[in-house]
Amino acid sequence: MEPVYGKVVAGIDVHKRMLAVVLVQSDNPEQEVERRRFGTSRSELHHLAEWLAQRQVKEAVMESTAQYWKPVWLALEGQFQLHLAQALSNAAPGGRKSDYVDARRLARRLVAGDLRLSYVPEAEQRAWRCVARTRICQNWLPIESGLWARGWM
Repeated sequence: MEPVYGKVVAGIDVHKRMLAVVLVQSDNPEQEVERRRFGTSRSELHHLAEWLAQRQVKEAVMESTAQYWKPVWLALEGQFQLHLAQALSNAAPGGRKSDYVDARRLARRLVAGDLRLSYVPEAEQRAWRCVARTRICQNWLPIESGLWARGWM
């Protein structure tokens, strides 16, 4: 991953019901520009996207925390360049946990090019995967229930 220069970068610490967002300037990642907390409802995610656009954010990074990152990704996709960091690559030293500190660390490490990122397919590929997996599940279900009825499973 290459370092980021000349941009405002957002670090987003994702939780089930809350997002901690920290903005840093890529020219001076040690200095925090702004921080804010958002909810995870659809309207709150819309406010997040508006807020990031008003602050001229170009890139955002979030941690791949369970499945909680997916609605955030979908709300911001197409408006910003998004990155999904693997959780272990952003582990806090000594087990200390703070939402804003984690978000700032994500943004600073993105600027430095020091994060291990996860692959997220494009929207069209994700849609095709969903279709294919649905068909596989639909085809497998009668077979599985037949095996179950015969006592083979």
